[in-house]
Amino acid sequence: MTKTEPRWRKLPENDLWQRYRTQREPAIREYFVHQYAPLVKYVAGRVAIGMPAAVDFDDLVQCGMFGLFDAISKFDPTKHVKFKTYAVTRIRGAIFDELRAIDWIPRSVRQKAREVEDTVRDLEASLGRTATDAEIAGGMGITVQEFQRILVRIAGTAVVSLNEVWLGGEDEDRVSIEDNIESPSESGPATIVEKEEIKRVIVEAIKELPENEQQVLVLYYYEELTLKEIGQVLEVTESRVSQLHTKARLRLRTKLTNVKRGI
Repeated sequence: MTKTEPRWRKLPENDLWQRYRTQREPAIREYFVHQYAPLVKYVAGRVAIGMPAAVDFDDLVQCGMFGLFDAISKFDPTKHVKFKTYAVTRIRGAIFDELRAIDWIPRSVRQKAREVEDTVRDLEASLGRTATDAEIAGGMGITVQEFQRILVRIAGTAVVSLNEVWLGGEDEDRVSIEDNIESPSESGPATIVEKEEIKRVIVEAIKELPENEQQVLVLYYYEELTLKEIGQVLEVTESRVSQLHTKARLRLRTKLTNVKRGI
């Protein structure tokens, strides 16, 4: 005997969200979990890039699922934001909360990342332009080759640190820079900081990056290419793409943290 499909399965998704928001039917919740579970693996995969081998992908997925559950529970379809956009924020947030909780980044690596950020900020403030690798290395008292090796070591910290830069208010209203890079047209608080202002700040900050770093951000976030695929497009090694990606993130964090502080 064939099981009859429930009537709610024929509803448009927005209507289904409205129904779930009012009735909280477990079957609908399970449907959404199944529907968006692949999104968790996608986000975990993006976060995993640049992380050391000690960070287990399956653990990231498990943490991300808690973010998906939270997103399904709290999503408000009346706010005219796509669930996928909202869920990505919650999933990534749950993953980074766990990474911070287990404190997986060695103190020496954190210190080195902070040293790079401080050097970039001071150099670019005094130069009035983007600092070159040679200038940053010189400012740190190391060779360019040593600086490039450091970029590989701190790649994971750049991911976490950029996620920790917030624009907006508290809790539901605050949005990380990372979220806005990926979905500038859909995410962002409508209260303390307007969406268009967030987009403007991010776009201006990206425009100030060196061209090759801009290209990496565009190809990674908007075209959704892997680092290997970006290397093929730019005709450089995957390691070089990773370095460019890390530098771009660190520069953005510096610029946007200064904006947040009103500097």
